[in-house]
Amino acid sequence: MMDTDHEHLSDPDACTKASWTREQKYLETLLVLKDDFSWDLQTLKFIAGVDISFVKSSDVDACASLVVLSFPDFQVVHTAFEMVKLTLPYVPGFLAFREVPHLVKLIDDLRVSRPDVMPQVILVDGNGIFHPRGLGLASHLGVLCDIPTVGVGKTHFLVDGISLQRARELERGLSHAGQAAELVGDSGRVWGALLRCTEASVKAVYVSVGHRIGLSTALELVRRCCLFRIPEPVRQADLMSREFIRKLGLE
Repeated sequence: MMDTDHEHLSDPDACTKASWTREQKYLETLLVLKDDFSWDLQTLKFIAGVDISFVKSSDVDACASLVVLSFPDFQVVHTAFEMVKLTLPYVPGFLAFREVPHLVKLIDDLRVSRPDVMPQVILVDGNGIFHPRGLGLASHLGVLCDIPTVGVGKTHFLVDGISLQRARELERGLSHAGQAAELVGDSGRVWGALLRCTEASVKAVYVSVGHRIGLSTALELVRRCCLFRIPEPVRQADLMSREFIRKLGLE
């Protein structure tokens, strides 16, 4: 059984953070921020969600999950889970360096084992370009795997003058399910949007371009995935990873 005692991970030093920053800046140059695929929302067949869930009382032991669903009926067609150790600490703005290697492995394994259900787009539990350096987890993953990705985040970043107060004001203006408000920075750039997913939930999610998809398409795709507050591919990846942990007796 995996040791679930709390493990202390030391923060990376300044040199490591500088190296990560350089890598993010390089990967940002490879981003494609418009629709770059052959499908549309009428012909899309497979959509995936990815997530990493932690074992209770551990900052290290976790389950990486990839869940592929049919679209638009959201039937599960493939699942992949792997217990992993996250050997790097969580550092705001650098989440991808902690999580993305494990998600890339699941996607690469799927390419080999089940190319027939390879997702055409992936929804990621994390931000895309709505990020201090324009390269959150969803964008990082999309570039490395060369797959269209959409960031579906719950975490606010101060980006281009977009304060938490401004975001909350926009959120309060969302009066019905499916309504979105663009996140426009002081520079005039649109970094993403706040989306109210259901009538029952007034708390919006941050939708941002990951890679190889435009914001308009990303928003419409996420709208169609909103059976609950969290879009279905990400919700299923989270629920199933937690269930996988539970079945292993690692709650």
